[in-house]
Amino acid sequence: MKRVINFAAGPAAIPLEVLEQARDEMLDWKGTGCSVMEVSHRGKEYEAMHLETMDLFREIAGMGKEWNVLFCTGGASTQFLMLPFNYLGPGKQADYIVTGNWSKAAVKEAKRFGAVTFPADMELPGEVFKSIPKQGELKLNPAAEYVHYTSNNTVCGTQWHYTPDAKGKSLVADMSSDIFSRPAEFGKHAMIYAGAQKNLGPSGVTVVAIKDGFLERANADVPTMMSYKVFKEKQSMHNTPPCFSIYILNLVLQWLKRNGGLEARGKINEQKQRLLYAAIDGSGGFFTGLADKDSRSWMNIDFKLPSPELDDKFVKDAKAAGIVQTKGYRTMGGIRLSCYNAVSLKDVETTVSFMEDFRKRNG
Repeated sequence: MKRVINFAAGPAAIPLEVLEQARDEMLDWKGTGCSVMEVSHRGKEYEAMHLETMDLFREIAGMGKEWNVLFCTGGASTQFLMLPFNYLGPGKQADYIVTGNWSKAAVKEAKRFGAVTFPADMELPGEVFKSIPKQGELKLNPAAEYVHYTSNNTVCGTQWHYTPDAKGKSLVADMSSDIFSRPAEFGKHAMIYAGAQKNLGPSGVTVVAIKDGFLERANADVPTMMSYKVFKEKQSMHNTPPCFSIYILNLVLQWLKRNGGLEARGKINEQKQRLLYAAIDGSGGFFTGLADKDSRSWMNIDFKLPSPELDDKFVKDAKAAGIVQTKGYRTMGGIRLSCYNAVSLKDVETTVSFMEDFRKRNG
C-alpha cells in the first residue's frame, strides 16, 4: 500500500484509522449484511448512527441541548444563500465581514435577499487578501439581523485568532476550513456551518449548528429544502440524507474524541503551523509567506518561491517525494500546504525536511 502526504485543500485527507474502519465495514455494517450505503435511512441501524453523530458533534464542541445540529447538502456554498433566505427579506439588513474569496461569495448570495453592510472589507487591489481586521476596526451595523464572518480563508491563508464581538447581534460563522482544529468559542455564536470535506470527512454533507433562539427567528415562508426549521423538525431526514458522508463524519468524530478532542488537536496543529512558518521565515527569503504574520492560518500555509518556475519545480519534486497537492490556488500561485487534522505532525516534519533540502539544492 502506498500512502502519500496529502496537503489537498478539500476534499482533503481523512484519518487512516477512519479509512481502515470504513473499509472493514464496507460489506457488512453493524451486522446488516449490507454497507451503510445500502440500508434504509428509515431503518433503526441508520437512524441510531445519524442521531449519535449529532450528539457527538455537540459533545466535542461542548454545545448544550439548545444547539440543533443539522445535516445539509450543497456544501458551504448553499449555506451562503440558505442563511439569508431564512433571515433576510424586504427592509432587513445583515453585516458581512469580508476577509477572502468565500466571504465575498457569501455576500453575493446574501444581496439577493436583503441589504448587506460591511463592518470591514479587507480586499486589496487585485483581489488580494492578507489580513484579518482588529476588533476596533469593525464598524458594526446596529440594524443588522446577524453578523457573518469566515473563520479561516483557504485561498489566501488567513485566519481569525479571536472571536469577533458582534455587540449583541447574532454571530454566524462559516467554519468550513478550521472546524474542530482547536478549541473555539462556539457559545459566542448563534450559528456555525461547515462543509465536511476538510476536517470532518468527505464532501456531501454540510454540518449546521444553530441555537434555538436564532432558529425561532427564521422566516416561516421558505421552500421546504431551504428551511432550517424543517431540517430541525425532520431531524435532517425530510428526504434521503447523504448517508455515507454522515457515516464517515461519525467515524471522524469518534476518532477525534478518542484522541483527546479539540484540546489535544489544537496542541498538535499549533506545532504543525509553527514548524512550517519557521521553515518559511528561516529560509533567508527563499520562501516568502503571503499572509500578514498576525493573521496567518494554521490550516492553509501559503508561500511563494523566488520565481514561478521554482514554484512549479517544488510541486513536481514534492510529488516525486510522496508529498502531493502542494500547488497554490489558481488565483494566488505559489504553494499551499493545507494542514488539516488528518495531516500528522510526522507528515509536517517530513515536509519541512524536504523544504530545507529543496532550498539547499535550488537556492
